[in-house]
Amino acid sequence: MRLRFTHAAAIPALAAVLVSIPSASAATGGDRTQPVITQVKTAAAFDFASGDSPENITVNPDGSLTVSMLGVPANKPPKLVRITSSGQSTTLVGGHQGDQITGNTRGSDGTVYYNVDSDDASRAGTWKLPPHGHPRRLAALPADGLPNGLAIDPAGRTLYTADSVNGTVWAVPASGGPARLWLTGPELAPDPEAPLKLGVNGVRFHKGAVWVSNFNQGTLLRIPVTAHGTPGPVHTVADDLPDFDDFTFLNNRSDTVFAAQNDPTDRVSVVHPDGTTQTALTVDDGLASPTTTAVRGNQLFIANAGFNAPHDAKLQRGTINLDALTSAPRT
Repeated sequence: MRLRFTHAAAIPALAAVLVSIPSASAATGGDRTQPVITQVKTAAAFDFASGDSPENITVNPDGSLTVSMLGVPANKPPKLVRITSSGQSTTLVGGHQGDQITGNTRGSDGTVYYNVDSDDASRAGTWKLPPHGHPRRLAALPADGLPNGLAIDPAGRTLYTADSVNGTVWAVPASGGPARLWLTGPELAPDPEAPLKLGVNGVRFHKGAVWVSNFNQGTLLRIPVTAHGTPGPVHTVADDLPDFDDFTFLNNRSDTVFAAQNDPTDRVSVVHPDGTTQTALTVDDGLASPTTTAVRGNQLFIANAGFNAPHDAKLQRGTINLDALTSAPRT
């Protein structure tokens, strides 16, 4: 999600903590004895005033997380950080004042790929950080757009970048080269009447298809990738997810999705393969502008950007209750 801010009041720095908070009901009006997510904790708290407003998460094989920090909401430079399971943070890449680091993903060789949203045409685009190497731009993207969510195909050849402003998915060669317009259309477009005009937002490559969210339209879309690498017909999986930012899957085999619904909805919803949904977490669980989710084993991670006062930017962690995914009421 992209927001442009000019000022944010300073708040005290927050250290990494591990604090238990209550869990939400499995569904609105559902049985509170069967929550979808249990044992919700703050895994790491961030200093919003320094620019640490988390936007995107990638789970690494060693259990650490790669997290994009926007910077702009507090008028600070963005950065890309790695957070260990104990909460220790290391900066991988620093950005320029006024830019935003948005989506990130990981190649099988450990290369980190990330998007930079910038008004400067020399920086806007998709970047890579090789292991023990230096960052470089793989492909330029329009400076008047918003490179947002980012995904890589299993072969490690193609990156898919969402442009939320222009309603486009770009295909970027992982080896470098010009970006190719992969798909555009009304399903990906923002709502021209919305106060915050954001269309296609999150991107995941899953089981032979590119899956995307549309922030304004509140939809989850599945787009098959043909044998020629072109997009197949767009299928709407779910269409009642307001402020739908980014998402992840339960695992590589399951089509069950954990959807982060940003401000003002402030919710994490489960989207089942048949398109039905159930609420997993709300503001009662401490959500504060959730931007994305990530899964490691039976643990769900939620990035909270903390856009609104008191700017409670943090990373939450909860345990997935597999039984509740099938037993709780749905809508």
